[in-house]
Amino acid sequence: MTLTTLEPAPVRTAPAAAGPARRVRVIHFCPWADRLQDGGEFLRALPGMDLAPRVSNPADPALARMARLDCDWHGENVRAFGAMRHEGLDFLPLQAVGIGGMLDILAAPAAGEERWLVISGQHPQMLGDSAERVFAALARKGVRILYYAFDEASRTMPCFNAIAPHLSVLIHDESPLAPAARLALRAGTRTIHRSCVANLEPGAAPFVEHPEPKILFLGSKLGLTPHRKRQIDFLNRRYGRRFVASCDHSVAVASRLELGRYQVGFCPEGRKFTTEAMAATHTDRPFWSGCLGMVPVCENSRAGGRLEELHRAGLIWRYDHGDLESLADTCDQALEATAEERREVYDHFNREETVGAVVAAALHAAGAPAKP
Repeated sequence: MTLTTLEPAPVRTAPAAAGPARRVRVIHFCPWADRLQDGGEFLRALPGMDLAPRVSNPADPALARMARLDCDWHGENVRAFGAMRHEGLDFLPLQAVGIGGMLDILAAPAAGEERWLVISGQHPQMLGDSAERVFAALARKGVRILYYAFDEASRTMPCFNAIAPHLSVLIHDESPLAPAARLALRAGTRTIHRSCVANLEPGAAPFVEHPEPKILFLGSKLGLTPHRKRQIDFLNRRYGRRFVASCDHSVAVASRLELGRYQVGFCPEGRKFTTEAMAATHTDRPFWSGCLGMVPVCENSRAGGRLEELHRAGLIWRYDHGDLESLADTCDQALEATAEERREVYDHFNREETVGAVVAAALHAAGAPAKP
């Protein structure tokens, strides 16, 4: 196994506008953070953080492990946003904040900098009935808000319509948005239809020139439906030791960057979800796999969406839904993919399909705030 260490893949940027770079301060809402603090300090303290007070039954080792995996995963969002770069933007050190520190943002000085709160998932609902008041107060203070929504938030998150008028950027994976939610957005809100991406710093994992000729199933307990178990059993019989299944809640952050040692990443996608948007692209596993240098293999359970676009571009290998022989043929092809083909996948996903690259581009496209 040979590793090639690369400089982080460059983020594609638009030409910079004339004049000085915008000085941008990103404040990322992390559910495991508390008071407003420097993002680097938060990450340094994360491994030793006592999670017991945040676990319903800290004596349950399974719950404790799930909490650690979730905490570390959200910490990687902090890392990814803290590493953002974009031509025309001068990113100041990132800050992390949790529920207990939202009002700290209002008291923090902001002379000479453009401040953005970046929040994702269904985390606005963690603020409960105060979400609308907090978002309104931040907007009045000049803090712009970028919300990267998953899980069809416009239809399933109760506070969506209340916070919608205060958003500057909405990135969402459902199309169309719920009609009432779209009407609640103010006219100047920038909306971007985009699915999950990888919460990795571009180029964090070195490209493996000669990986092990094995298939890694990068799944989760939530996704182990009868359909998926049938596929896993089939792949175990067909490939034996050349098939490795990871079915934990998630992948430990400390181990994630090592997964590029495998040739193929067999990734779950959204077939088990019943809503159209989530069924098309609701998963980040193909994006992880591509960033790590594996060949992403996914099911063609839905036409359209990001997975289909990437398949047509030759960046994801797809097989026919429910067809085990098609799955085997696709895995065989992926195992035969050349280093050059894998390199193309690796370069694209690190350049285009990480959360930092998507958010940095969105912040740049949003433009400088209007002068009062």
